[in-house]
Amino acid sequence: MTNAQLYLLLGGLLLARGLTASALKRLPVTPAIIYLAVGLLVGPTMLNLFHFNPLKESALLEALTEVALLISLFAVGIKMPVPISFARWRTPVLLATLSMAVSVGMVAAFAYFLLDLPLGAGVLLGAILAPTDPVLATDVQIRHPGDRDQLRFTLTCEAGMNDGSAFPFVMLGLGLLGLHDLGEFGLRWAVVDVLWATMAGIAIGVISGAALAHISWKLRGEPPEHTLLDDFLGLGLIGVVYGLSLLVNAWGFLAVFFAAVALRQTELKFTGGETNPRHPQTAHIEPQATNASPDPAPTVSGGSLIFKEHLERLSELALVLLIGGTLFIDSWSWRAVVLALFLFMVVRPASVLASMLGTRTSWPIRGMVGWFGVRGIGSLYYLMYAIQHGLPEDLALELIQLTLIAISLSILVHGTSVKPLMGRFWHYRNRRLEP
Repeated sequence: MTNAQLYLLLGGLLLARGLTASALKRLPVTPAIIYLAVGLLVGPTMLNLFHFNPLKESALLEALTEVALLISLFAVGIKMPVPISFARWRTPVLLATLSMAVSVGMVAAFAYFLLDLPLGAGVLLGAILAPTDPVLATDVQIRHPGDRDQLRFTLTCEAGMNDGSAFPFVMLGLGLLGLHDLGEFGLRWAVVDVLWATMAGIAIGVISGAALAHISWKLRGEPPEHTLLDDFLGLGLIGVVYGLSLLVNAWGFLAVFFAAVALRQTELKFTGGETNPRHPQTAHIEPQATNASPDPAPTVSGGSLIFKEHLERLSELALVLLIGGTLFIDSWSWRAVVLALFLFMVVRPASVLASMLGTRTSWPIRGMVGWFGVRGIGSLYYLMYAIQHGLPEDLALELIQLTLIAISLSILVHGTSVKPLMGRFWHYRNRRLEP
């Protein structure tokens, strides 16, 4: 495909997406399915007009997916409702830690015993496929900062945290393959990659987000009144927080998510409460999709959210299109398909049930959370990260095939089931809440 054809394809898709926004909302599928279908059409699966080689372009793809995740994690963090409480955050924390560990272990065992992969490769594959995705899961995420729905909060908060909590397992897999120093008896991995990197990432994020909230609020209140570019401030916070995390070997994804959470929480303390609170008698009704709720006073988080969501949609289109452009017909091997089905039908439900055993979460919500473990851009990033850290070519090709098929099937099965299942769930919830 020539540059002219590539620009025509991307431009045409963007125009079609913009002009058909209302129609797409009425379709029973998500936009990601359409992007994937276009990628399969122009890629080697059908017309072979375009082929993207993820092994040769792993550095580029790592950078693209990294940026997409950072923007998405920031947008997710901004939409976290306030105030933070242990009771509300307990389930997502368990999903991002205990469920993550169970998922990695089950996928690693499957890969080792049934796919005949080395143990290190199995652990690495588990870490790649375990995190749920904040980019492709927008249909089951919090719609705006005033959205208090428990199901969407749980899925959104989990996706915000588990892109960081998967990193220690990625490093463990690389270490077992001889590509990362784990230390004697794994001590360096436990202290540096787990404890230090996690706690430092959270601390950097919380301190940076709260500091920006104080500075911006003070500037706005000083005469003469200062005009702030909230979009620039949001992007600047992402860059500073992620850069600091890389300097001190902390998990930057966790840092960016918690920076956005701290920014929002601190700003709303200044404004005197949560934005656009919903009436308690209508809190159970499914809210309509919206970009963001208006703030009672100007805030960095509120002002930058719409811009971040537009960037998120653009990255979703581009990256899913590239995924479709990588696949051949013979990419759909039985190994890859069976692994993906095992991940969706066994690993995700089992890990969710294990992490929610001690909670009071209702069974309908447990079932919905157990199904909607969308895999996507996060998995692609971790795969490219591993390749850039010296993964052998034959093993890299194997993991590329397994990962891309899992992502593609997740787009298909979760993208076709999200609207009918969410509709039934809300109908059930509304019937129970009727007097």
